[in-house]
Amino acid sequence: MNLGHLLHSRALENPRKIALNCEDRAMSLQELDSSSSRLAQWLIDQGLEQGDRVAVHWSNRMEAVQLFFAIWKAGLIAVPVNVRLKPAEIAFILEHSGSRLCFSEPALSALAREGGSVPVLSELPVPLPDNTVVREVDPDQTAAILYTSGTTAHPKGVVHTHRTLLENVKLLAAAAPVDDADTTLVATPLMHAVGLYVALLPTIYAGGSVVLLPAFHPAATLDAIERFRCSYVPILPALMHAVAEEQARKPRDVGSLAKLIGGGDTVPVSLQQRVQSLFGVTMREAYGMTEVVPLSVNPQDSIQAGSMGKAVTGLQIRIVDSGDRDVPEGETGEVAVLSQGNCIGYWNDPAATAALFRNGWLHTGDLACRDAEGYLWFKGRKKEIIIRGGSNISPQEAEEVLYQHPGVKEAGVVGMPDPILGERVIAFVSVRAAGAPSESELTAWARQRLADYKTPERIVFIEQLPKGLTGKVQRRALKEMLLAQPELLEQFAVAGV
Repeated sequence: MNLGHLLHSRALENPRKIALNCEDRAMSLQELDSSSSRLAQWLIDQGLEQGDRVAVHWSNRMEAVQLFFAIWKAGLIAVPVNVRLKPAEIAFILEHSGSRLCFSEPALSALAREGGSVPVLSELPVPLPDNTVVREVDPDQTAAILYTSGTTAHPKGVVHTHRTLLENVKLLAAAAPVDDADTTLVATPLMHAVGLYVALLPTIYAGGSVVLLPAFHPAATLDAIERFRCSYVPILPALMHAVAEEQARKPRDVGSLAKLIGGGDTVPVSLQQRVQSLFGVTMREAYGMTEVVPLSVNPQDSIQAGSMGKAVTGLQIRIVDSGDRDVPEGETGEVAVLSQGNCIGYWNDPAATAALFRNGWLHTGDLACRDAEGYLWFKGRKKEIIIRGGSNISPQEAEEVLYQHPGVKEAGVVGMPDPILGERVIAFVSVRAAGAPSESELTAWARQRLADYKTPERIVFIEQLPKGLTGKVQRRALKEMLLAQPELLEQFAVAGV
C-alpha cells in the first residue's frame, strides 16, 4: 500500500494523460512516474533507509510533486515545510522531525540553510537510471509528518501513514467525487493538508489533471481557472473571499468550474451567497483538519448553507461533553471522530498524542451541534470559546454577523480577560474603503442580530488581521495584541457591564 503505487498504476493506465500543469510547463503521468522513480533510486543510493525523514520546502511547483512521490516510493517519510515560515520556524521543524535531508526551492534555500544543520539541496538531482522503484512498505508505516499550529508554543507534527492518507483520499472521493475528466486547481500550498490530500492526491487517484498555482493571488487563480478550464477547486474561505472580490472587479470566464469545496475554516453564509451570484456554482462547505480529512461535507443535492454538512460515509462522528457522554440533539459539545483516516498521533509527542485520543476516538477540540437531519453546525474551538458572566459565546457566531455588514472586509472576535465577568467580547475589524462603518454603527448592527451578551463591547479597527499559514484569522494573535497593550485594556475596562 505504498502511495507511490497510486501514481504508477495511473501512469500504466493512461501514460500520456497530462498529470501536472504549472504556468507554461506540462508533465504527463508517465513523465511524473518515471522522474519520481529515478529520484527515489537516487535517494536510496544516498544511503537513506526506510523511515528516514526528508523535508520538502518548495512552493506549488512540479518539483514538489516529484519529490513527494519519490520519497514515498523510496519508503521514506515526507516532511512538508510551509514556504511562509521564517528560518527559526524551519529549523525547528527540521530538527524536531529529525530530517536527514531538506529539498528547498532555490529562491527559498537561504531560509532553510540559516541556523540549521540539515543538508539542504536547492535543485533536484538528475539520476541516470530509468527504473521503476516502488519499495514495498508496511501500510502502517509513516508516510508524512505535517506540522500544524495549535495552542502550544511550537507546531505539532501530525503523523499520517500510507494507509491513513489513502483512506482520506477514498473518503473524499466518496463524499466529493473527482473523476478522470476533472482538472483540479491547487491554489492552497501543497505543504498544507488541503493542497496535499484534498486537491493533489484525490486527483491523481482519480486519474485527473492538476494545475499548480505557485503562489496564491486572486487574479492568478481566476486566470488559471479560465486558461486551463479547471472544474474542481478546493480552497480556504479567506482565499475565496479575495477571489470573489477580484471576480467582481474584473470578471473571467469561469464556466468550467463545477465543484467548489470550502474548507480549513468555516465558510460565512455571506461568502457562499456572493460566490453563487458571481460564479454560478455552489460553494460546498466541508469540515476537516490536518489530523483527519474529511469529517463532513455538505451533500451536493441538499446543501445547508452555514453548516459543516453531514458526516462522511465510512466514518463515525460523536458530539460529546467533557465526560465523553453523547450530548442531546441540538446541544453543543466537542466533535470526536472514529475513522481509518485518523492520524496516528503527533511526532515525538506522546503527551499530546494521549490527549488527542480517548478510547480510540480522535477528539478534535472543535465545538458543534448536530440537528435532526444530521447536519453539523460549528460553534467554535473548545479553547477559543468566550465565557462572559457564565454564558458561553462562540467567536464564530459574532464574526458571522460582522461579515454580513457590507463595509466589513475581515473580522476576528476574542475574549478579553475581565475580573468581574471573566471575559468581555472584543472584535477586531478591517473595513472596505467604501462604506466603512463607524464603531457605533457596527455595534448597533451586531446588537440587532445578536443577544446583548454576545455583542462585541468594543470594536478595534485595524488595516489587516493577523493570519496563519493557511490564511485563517489567528484569534490567539489578536488576544496577544490586546494583552500587549495595557492602554487598550485600560480603555476597555471603563466599558459598562
